This record gives sequence, C-alpha cells and structure tokens, in this order.
Amino acid sequence: MTAIWTTLVQAEALADALGRDDLIVFDVRSSLAEPGAGEAAYRQSHVPGAMYAHLDRDLSDFDSPHVTGAGRHPWPDEAAFTAWLGSRGVTPSHQVVAYDDGDGAYAARLWFLLQALGHERVAVLDGGWARWKALQLPTDDTVPEPVPRAYRADSAAEFDRDRLLDAEAVQAHLSRGGLLVDARAAERFRGEIEPIDRQAGHVPGAVSRPYARNLVEGRFKSPERLAEEFAQLFAGRAPRDAVAMCGSGVTACHHLLAMAHAGLAGAKLYTGSWSGWIEDPTRPIANGEA
Repeated sequence: MTAIWTTLVQAEALADALGRDDLIVFDVRSSLAEPGAGEAAYRQSHVPGAMYAHLDRDLSDFDSPHVTGAGRHPWPDEAAFTAWLGSRGVTPSHQVVAYDDGDGAYAARLWFLLQALGHERVAVLDGGWARWKALQLPTDDTVPEPVPRAYRADSAAEFDRDRLLDAEAVQAHLSRGGLLVDARAAERFRGEIEPIDRQAGHVPGAVSRPYARNLVEGRFKSPERLAEEFAQLFAGRAPRDAVAMCGSGVTACHHLLAMAHAGLAGAKLYTGSWSGWIEDPTRPIANGEA
C-alpha cells in the first residue's frame, strides 16, 4: 500500500519512496539574513528530484500592493499560490514533502499553505537536510524540469479563511479568552532584543512558546509528549481556540505542524504576526513575561 504522510515523514521512508509517480519534494532551505543562500545551497546538492521553493518568491506575496498588517511575509492569495503549484506540476493527488536545513521552520510554511488549501497529503521531513546528510542518503545536483499542469481542473481551490487571522480578528479572539501562542525566541517575546523588526515586545495577552521547544536533538518530539505539553498550554481550550504567531507568519507554522502531529488539529495562524501588528502604531505593545 502506498504510504500517505500528512504531518511528518522520516528520512528513511522518504528515501525508500523516491521515484514514486505521485511524490513531489520541495527544498525550502532559507536564510532571513541571506535570502539567496538557500537556493544556492540547493543548486549544489539536494534530495534527488527535489525542486526549490523560495520563501519570499514562492511562499509569500510581494507582488500585490502591500496591505497594512500583512507583515514581512505576506500570505499569498489562492490564485498566485495555486498557479505556482501548477507550474511545479503539483495536483491535489500528489504527496508533497518539504524540507529545510533541519528544524522544519521554513518547510512548515509550505506545509500549512497546502493544509489551509485543503491539500492533506503534505508532510515535513523530520530532521530535514541535516539528518538526510547524517544518514548518508542519496543526493543530487540536477535541477529537475517540472511538467506544468493545472493544480485543479474542476474549480478554483480556496484557503480555509477561518484559519487565517488578521490583527482585528486576533484582538477579537483574545477578548473571547482565546489562546495566542508566540513562537519567537523568549527574549524577543519579552522585548529584550529585536534583531529583525523595528519594535520589540509582544501582543498583549499572548503567551510564549518558542518553536524550538517542539524539538529534541533536531527532530520533533513524540506525538504523546507534544500532546501533553500543548494540553498544559491550552488549559482546557480546544485546538480550534488556539492561534499561533511569530515574527512574520513563518515559524508559527511549526507550532501548527507540531499540534497536528500530536493529534491536535484545527489551530489557526495570525498571518501578519508581530511584523504586521506593529505596522499600526496605535496597537498596544507589551514587554516582559506574559
């Protein structure tokens, strides 16, 4: 029986599946400090058959006029994203696997983009490129030529907008007692440092859980352990009452992946996140612990 992966896939299983007709692999290695570094590394060596997905060019929308609050990595619209998927030969029947350098923070962005589109057969390579190389699994430097096709021939695919929140929706969510989980490093949350955005601090009412806490030795913790940790964070709330955020809506997707891996599907994303929040100078800012 053909394996179907919807959250994580192990390197050994992916290596065995290479060559499957329904498998499409994306290399999402990225660097905020050096935007071209990930693609350069991909061209030197990658998982055989993998295509490259650029965080800014392919998984964000910088072509449309900027909407206030969209943040540093604006969420793409359905037409742009599905056009990109089609240009890479992806259809809803394909099993997609994404990987990055190791911790899955960038690969999770592609995972949630597809999940929000209703594409369930998508997974992140646990341990990413680092573990693939450590296991001495096959690599290649050939850039494949995709066979373009329409992502969906019957109708336009749509994102589940109920899972994508803007600042106003986040404020309403917090006013109802909902949970807002900030995936940034704890010192950024507390406002002690801010290496990227112009203003330090956090959204009042948010709680801090750096996304690195989802990992142990570079790989995701077990579903049981993650379920226990998130249950403590939820404090009796359902997963659908949780919203994840970060600096720009990228590493927050790591929490959504970890929750789904733990059987806690349905949490939402604040797409603009901190960089979008501070675009409006009238919005309140908190510092220190939650």
